[in-house]
Amino acid sequence: MQESSPQESRVQGSLRELLNDDSVPASVREALKDEYAELSNLIQKLEQEEIHIAVFGRVSVGKSSLLNALMGEVHFSVSPLHGETKERAQAEWKNTELEEYQSGGVHFIDTPGIDEVDGDTRELIARKAAQRADIILFVIDSDITQSEFQAIQALQQFSQPLLLILNKSDQYPKRELARLLRHIRLRCENLIKSENILSTTSKHIEKTVLIEQTNGSLIEEKQITVPKVDELRNRIWHIVENDGATLAALNASLFASDLSDDVGTQVLALRRELANKVIINYSLTKGLAVAANPIPIADLVAAAGLDASMILHLSRLHGLPMSKSEAGDLLKVIVTQLAALMGTTWAINALSTVLKISTAGLSTILTAAVQGSIGYYATTVLGRVAETWLAQGKSWGKHGPKAVVKDIIRNLDKSSILQEGREAILEKLSRS
Repeated sequence: MQESSPQESRVQGSLRELLNDDSVPASVREALKDEYAELSNLIQKLEQEEIHIAVFGRVSVGKSSLLNALMGEVHFSVSPLHGETKERAQAEWKNTELEEYQSGGVHFIDTPGIDEVDGDTRELIARKAAQRADIILFVIDSDITQSEFQAIQALQQFSQPLLLILNKSDQYPKRELARLLRHIRLRCENLIKSENILSTTSKHIEKTVLIEQTNGSLIEEKQITVPKVDELRNRIWHIVENDGATLAALNASLFASDLSDDVGTQVLALRRELANKVIINYSLTKGLAVAANPIPIADLVAAAGLDASMILHLSRLHGLPMSKSEAGDLLKVIVTQLAALMGTTWAINALSTVLKISTAGLSTILTAAVQGSIGYYATTVLGRVAETWLAQGKSWGKHGPKAVVKDIIRNLDKSSILQEGREAILEKLSRS
């Protein structure tokens, strides 16, 4: 097996950095605790130079017996009952023929049949095993079924070498076996290398056959079929010796990349949840300020100040702090787009200001709440637009700010937000 290269050592270092990253919130680590545990296992696997080989196939194609034959002893449960393997099982394979092999060993992983009852759960087990394995064995016992072909296609999304094994080959006459192998290789020529499609016999089988004598009579004769796995064993060890360390490092890197993406998604979701609370708080504050202030110009000044403060707050939440000047520039861009798209809303806001000044008593409270709810809605829209820009790394995307604003307005329920703002404002005003 190859010795660890500087590049592979760097992979281990990167994995440890991801595992020990203190910037990941505790809630995210808890949500991804299984993935972090698997990452820790992968680091240990790399340090001990282990190679993992996962085996897949339908129920009763002989996956467990094939692994036992390769290992030369029984490690995996074999039973005539349908679907003996119920969950992932693992055992170390020691090859005494290769004395110079000084790594942590090669480990086989047996998985449940891909067509068993409660298939979703067992397929998930198999899928996780594939994502962690360095080499994949896919076992069949006849021509490839449609479900097997689809499973092979799904496994091709991973980077590992995939070996297709026609097991129980002793059940076919030599000529038919050769024809079947040619057919399988032709069908899989764009999926699996020809040298990785092999045939095996994994069990000691004693059977009685009829032998025709020269005189035409028939006699019974007992024949014993012994496991024939040498070709497969040699192919596996060739891959392990030449590419094992590289495959293990690459597989671990791909898993770490997936985990990093999951962490980013979880952190973004957490930030967006907190951002939504911030936006609601600022929207209510602005709604109350607009509702309580009878001077229209003062309304506008208070609104602009609150909106700019909200943008600064959101930028810190996303880890992209901005200056007051930058926040003001962003506010101008968003307000310009809102003014073009929400002219009617601003007209209603102006009318509400007039009503608020010219009425008294309960009417004043109601009209103030109406105007305040519009301010509440406008800040909600502005906050969602700013938050989207920040979540995209301070980017409007390829279609620009107008498209972002349109999309936010289209996806917000204006009536419910106005009602929400009006009720919240009335409740606050009634307490004052």
